[in-house]
Amino acid sequence: MLGSAQYPLERSIFQPRHNLHDHRGPDDIPLHKFFNTVLICDDDVDILSALHIYLTQEGYNVLRAGNGLEALRVVESQPVHLILLDVMMPEMDGIQAAVKIRGVSNAPIIFLSAKSEDTDRILGLNMGGDDYITKPFNPVELLARVRAALRRYARLGGLPEAAEKNPQTDGNREQAGVYQTGGLILDDNQKRVTLDGEDVALTSLEYNILKLLISNMERVFTSEQIYEAVWNEPAFYVSKTVSVHIRHIREKIEINPKEPRYLKVIYGLGYKVVKLK
Repeated sequence: MLGSAQYPLERSIFQPRHNLHDHRGPDDIPLHKFFNTVLICDDDVDILSALHIYLTQEGYNVLRAGNGLEALRVVESQPVHLILLDVMMPEMDGIQAAVKIRGVSNAPIIFLSAKSEDTDRILGLNMGGDDYITKPFNPVELLARVRAALRRYARLGGLPEAAEKNPQTDGNREQAGVYQTGGLILDDNQKRVTLDGEDVALTSLEYNILKLLISNMERVFTSEQIYEAVWNEPAFYVSKTVSVHIRHIREKIEINPKEPRYLKVIYGLGYKVVKLK
């Protein structure tokens, strides 16, 4: 619950808006001008109401759903740019909903859950989540995570829906922002990834991880370096989180993820993308 002994409703939910922006830097873009729609899904009406008030005060267009099935129907019927998804719900829980939502949308998913065990977090990330927040949570932190997730999504142009095919990328591999190894190409100008000429659909986090590695081919990055570069947050006990996303990338770009050609694990050190002709 948002209202709790740790975060009283009247002091955490309804605090003055300027407190949220005191530490914004020049790169903090007012993303609600570009990404208007946030879907909040929770079977707790009080949480839905509180989140609705807080997000609308920040300028977002907010949609509601009371369970995973309703959330899926919303995503299938209209554009949604970020989803706050409770895990434990009737009809269809958040994990099941995330799997089905990932079939139709790459919008960031932030799980909300009372469970704080590592296994629950990893399960959420495995099922397509981009972030995981444990209840009770600080609404100011939640809004910061919403802005961060939307910022990553914005910089990808809403990958992959906004990516357009451009035959020029097949002829000129040396242009700025285009990285190639073997049959794998990342075109950062179009925010597009292809493997042997076929489009690869990545989430925003997966894209940014791959971009970091492929633009620094043969360089080994630790889990902490990847997390700090992509999530733009300090890294504490992040190896499991990063490894989940690495595995998802491998499943999409490797013929045999257990014997990868492109994305290698250097055991005890980190990850790298190999330069192939």
